[in-house]
Amino acid sequence: MMQQATALETTPAAFSLEERIRLYWTRRAEGFGDVRREELSGDEARRWSEEIMPYLPPAEEGKTLRALDIGAGAGFFSILLAERGLEVTGVDISEAMLEQARRLAGERGCRVAFLRMNATELRFPDGSFDVIVSRNVLWTLTDPEAAYAEWRRALRPGGVLLNFDADYGSVDFTELARLRGRHAHARMDAAMLEECERIRRALPLSNRPRPLWDVDALRRAGFARAECDATLSRRVYPGGDGAAYNPVPMFALRAVR
Repeated sequence: MMQQATALETTPAAFSLEERIRLYWTRRAEGFGDVRREELSGDEARRWSEEIMPYLPPAEEGKTLRALDIGAGAGFFSILLAERGLEVTGVDISEAMLEQARRLAGERGCRVAFLRMNATELRFPDGSFDVIVSRNVLWTLTDPEAAYAEWRRALRPGGVLLNFDADYGSVDFTELARLRGRHAHARMDAAMLEECERIRRALPLSNRPRPLWDVDALRRAGFARAECDATLSRRVYPGGDGAAYNPVPMFALRAVR
């Protein structure tokens, strides 16, 4: 991992954009593990559960709801849902992130299948899941439109997508880190911030009006219903502070297959 980090710092242009994205999140894996562990042990877990559980579809008689956590990272959503009785699979492009997720799931004594996988190329049959959850992932993708179509394919009819994101494409990450207080970008070093900003500028969602674009894209992908709740941040981060807090306002996108 140290060799990857050195390469990213010195010659980022030598890699494809997707590889640079993977290396960036690989470098952040250890810190994410600490943040997610703190979240699971605090009030954030309860608040996020309140944002997810009421919107889950009813389970078929005698069956457990099957959930897919896309961009699972260090496993917060995966573990949260597994602890509430769902059958959970978590996928991420970074094996280092998944190692953190497996470790944290083991600490919590819950079972989750963590797999390395691209968010736009899910290796599951059509209709494999009842619910898909995702947090702060779509903005990082090189083809977000294809992602929404692929996520719909993986849901069963009547299945629910819960996508939590923010308009990160509209902010300069090097400026964001200068904000005072305890937040998700406060401890990032200059090299990481600069690479994050270079990646942001190259991504398609850096010049789309979000979340309006998302609602339209969900409908184009064929979802029967799609809606946005722009008041998410004030509920999950009421104090405006914390290791997982992001100063860019988050929104909740809910769609039904």
